Amino acid sequence: MRGFVPSYCSDAKVISVEARAMLDVYDDPSEQRSLSLDDTSSAEESPEDTRLSLETSIDAIPYIGQRFVTHDAAYEYYSEYAKRCGFSIRRHRTEGKDGIGKGLTRRYFVCHRAGNTPMKAPNDNKPQRNRKSSRCGCQAYMRISKSTDMGVTEWRVTGFSNHHNHELLEPNQVRFLPAYRTISDADKNRILMFAKSGISVQQMMRLMELEKCVEPGYLPFTEKDVRNLIQSFKKVDQDEESIDLLKMCRNIKEKDPNFKYDFTIDANNRLENIAWSYSSSVQSYEIFGDAVVFDTTHRLTAFDMPLGIWVGMNNYGMPCFHGCVLLREENVRSFSWALKVFLSFMNGKAPQTILTDQNMCLKEAIAIEMPSTKHALCIWLIVAKFPSWFNAVLGERYNEWKAEFYRLYNLESIDDFELGWREMVNSFGLHTNRHITNLFAFRSLWALPYLRNHFFAGMTTTGLSKSINAFIQRFLSAQTHLAHFIEQVAVAVDFRDQAGEHQTMQQNLQNICLKTGAPMEAHAAAVLTPYAFCKLQDELVMAAHYASFQIEEGCFLVRHHTKMDGGRKVIWIPREELLSCSCHMFEFSGILCRHALRVLSTLNCFQIPDRYLPIRWRRVNSLPSKLAQAAAASDQVERVQALQSMVSALISEAAKSKERMDMASKEISILLSRIREQPISLHSSRS
Repeated sequence: MRGFVPSYCSDAKVISVEARAMLDVYDDPSEQRSLSLDDTSSAEESPEDTRLSLETSIDAIPYIGQRFVTHDAAYEYYSEYAKRCGFSIRRHRTEGKDGIGKGLTRRYFVCHRAGNTPMKAPNDNKPQRNRKSSRCGCQAYMRISKSTDMGVTEWRVTGFSNHHNHELLEPNQVRFLPAYRTISDADKNRILMFAKSGISVQQMMRLMELEKCVEPGYLPFTEKDVRNLIQSFKKVDQDEESIDLLKMCRNIKEKDPNFKYDFTIDANNRLENIAWSYSSSVQSYEIFGDAVVFDTTHRLTAFDMPLGIWVGMNNYGMPCFHGCVLLREENVRSFSWALKVFLSFMNGKAPQTILTDQNMCLKEAIAIEMPSTKHALCIWLIVAKFPSWFNAVLGERYNEWKAEFYRLYNLESIDDFELGWREMVNSFGLHTNRHITNLFAFRSLWALPYLRNHFFAGMTTTGLSKSINAFIQRFLSAQTHLAHFIEQVAVAVDFRDQAGEHQTMQQNLQNICLKTGAPMEAHAAAVLTPYAFCKLQDELVMAAHYASFQIEEGCFLVRHHTKMDGGRKVIWIPREELLSCSCHMFEFSGILCRHALRVLSTLNCFQIPDRYLPIRWRRVNSLPSKLAQAAAASDQVERVQALQSMVSALISEAAKSKERMDMASKEISILLSRIREQPISLHSSRS
């Protein structure tokens, strides 16, 4: 930022002696007239003391008596001058002279920060946009007056002040002022073509930077300008498509009574927000809704609408879809509505934990609507910003710093994390880096030492983000019509379900190899899914490398056999079969740690206590799930058991060769598609 400036620019060109003298007189307080914008007086100059400035004037500084052919030429000249100085201008006021009918005789051009924003009267029926005004009462201006000399009309500068009460912008900043941000017709056509092809706004910006050979961020418009332009493309069609969208929801509801949707209408009877969830999504949430990701980083580009997607992880370690929402605005009110509706879809059951992007409005909404839910930030969304945050700052040490960040992120102790963070800041000289400061301020929302007491189902890894993005990209397209969007999501969810079922079958058909021969291992293999069992098996194998020491009744110290100090404290209460370890791995992942398993082995336990084989990680045939309970309640037990028997026989026969496996997978996919096409009625579910 530059400080306050005198009445002329530092980079101004040399002007005539007469003009300089005139400007000196103008700047002399003893000779200067009032420069208030309320001044309606007109300075009169003799023709010989002034000269006509053409539209391509070479004069660098406005001065009293400067002449222009038209008032538009004066405006363009003053605008160019303002841009060089670090501000922009706007037309402030026009005046007529000698009564009505004489036409325009005087114009004021003022700094963009002139004046003060009037207070708006509160309107209970319309939400107020709490936007800070840039106006601060700046008095910089240029006044021009119309005169006719020998039948020739011209405009003369009769007032000028370049005294600002605010800082002026640097050349690399002034271009971001709205007055200097423009999108040419050629660029508009290019953006429209990009939008129809389905690419994101960020990708559009990058492509146009490459085409124009400019550095990132140096286009004459911003991402917000592009989003506003895209929104204008669809403004006319959106209302009609909103009506079609609601019709489609009603049609789906008629075919499937368990399909859920809700929406809001604004004061102009236009669709504002809409959320929906499918019956299969609600069912999966019953078991796997303990930890969810609410991803709000995507937009429906054609309509510039924020898109929110609720995703969880099933017992086979694969993403499962829970719900979707389209919002008009990203504010606390909209997010609160979305969360409230999602809870109503899921019968009022809030997740234990929820992972989101760094959105302060969403953070506030979660605190209001889900007060008992632990809120955390998606680490993969944070890490994705590291190159732009730290690459230029750290240079060759960037990769070294990133490795140190991950080491700190995975620590167990809060004290070790905070000590290590301070050492990292000192080592890399990041004391004044604002991103480092913000990361540390919000450390309790993303660093694992602060989160290990909460269950996240393994969703704190970057691997899940790839699966989620792959799912989203199946239906996210700029050319998507709103009326077809819900249908496209349903197709993507169905594809995800079929792919998941295929992977589930492949997991179940894998020959599980027992590595320790321990009864606990065989017991866990029979109960847990292959995904969960492999994680537990890794801990069982490592448990053999640890020694346990009973330090008091029910309290054990467990440490690696090569170490003489340190270790983890494990508490065992035999009467209640309660087990806890200071590493908190079970609380965090639902998988028992090597320390707890070592103690169970020491106590001659041959089976893992039932409570430490969570339902959400069990095989389907061992799930006392809501689905199975519902089947039992509606006298379908025999049919369910018969179907399970046929499925077991199918798996047994298909596993005998690759050809049989391929055939079974293909036919089952077809059968599932046909089953899903059948309507679901309350009568048939109770028969």
